[in-house]
Amino acid sequence: MSEIIPIASDHAGFELKERVQSWLKEHGYEVKDLGTDSPASTDYADYAHPLAEMVSRGEVKRGVLLCGTGLGMAYAANRHPHVRAAVVWSPEIAELSRKHNDANVLVLPARFMSPEDAARILDVWLGTDFDGGRHTRRVGKIEREGSSE
Repeated sequence: MSEIIPIASDHAGFELKERVQSWLKEHGYEVKDLGTDSPASTDYADYAHPLAEMVSRGEVKRGVLLCGTGLGMAYAANRHPHVRAAVVWSPEIAELSRKHNDANVLVLPARFMSPEDAARILDVWLGTDFDGGRHTRRVGKIEREGSSE
């Protein structure tokens, strides 16, 4: 059984979302498209929250969000427990977001990358494991596990 990857975007990410979906399917992933369905103006939070809920509840291991800068989607997604949404603009950042931060939501800034850039980032992000070790403690502190508060 292939891994299910939910994907969502606002209007600014719609065109790249369609390309990313194709790439994911070509690489053996099952894609769950949570919208939007057109380039008509929408609000990013309406799409970020349902995807983040799926990750937060453990229904899926990871997901992909897209908007113009990636920032709005990341802000909304990171409001959910156990979600670590990372805005990623290069393969190097993709790798570090997984290795050091165990990012489980990839957020792509659609207005600032080509479909080829997105494909390279996806390839690295999906293929990189969390390093664990000292990073486990640090990631735990995001959820305030073992912190002084």
